Amino acid sequence: IVARAPAAGVDTKNELASFLAQAGHETRGFTRFEEDLNYSAGRLMEVWPRRFPRIEDALPYAHNAMALGERVYGMRKDLGNDEVGDGWAYRGRGLPMLTGRNNYERAGDAVGLDLIAHPDWLADPFLGTRIALVCWRLVGLDTLDDDDDVRAETRLINGGEIGLPDRQAILDKLLEVLA
Repeated sequence: IVARAPAAGVDTKNELASFLAQAGHETRGFTRFEEDLNYSAGRLMEVWPRRFPRIEDALPYAHNAMALGERVYGMRKDLGNDEVGDGWAYRGRGLPMLTGRNNYERAGDAVGLDLIAHPDWLADPFLGTRIALVCWRLVGLDTLDDDDDVRAETRLINGGEIGLPDRQAILDKLLEVLA
């Protein structure tokens, strides 16, 4: 990542720390490159309380990753998932945990790869790194990273503030190490 970052425009200490903090959180310390959708019913109710307000709502999706992917991501116009199977096929993968047909297509176009036909390529650490670095600029994260604005970056990456304290702690440590 460090060797490839400058060519992608991630070329300051703050930019590198911001990129690594977000990618580190999304991949659980660079150990997972595909979203883990294997949740218990109780955990589903915690993570998606509006979708699974009661245990009865969550039970059919507990430890059923494919069904859960379809339930939370399938048929979502905002993600471009308009075909049955898109929710599972275009679940979170790669360093940014890119989600949705539209995002896969946009990222693939940016790096010259057909990620619609080959969505698993995004989970490859080598290709995933290349794609994530290009996407960092593509979605405008590079405009936020010099300010160490973890909150704004997190909102762009996952639509909310999930994991914000962890992301901030990783960034703080990285800025210290890279100083």
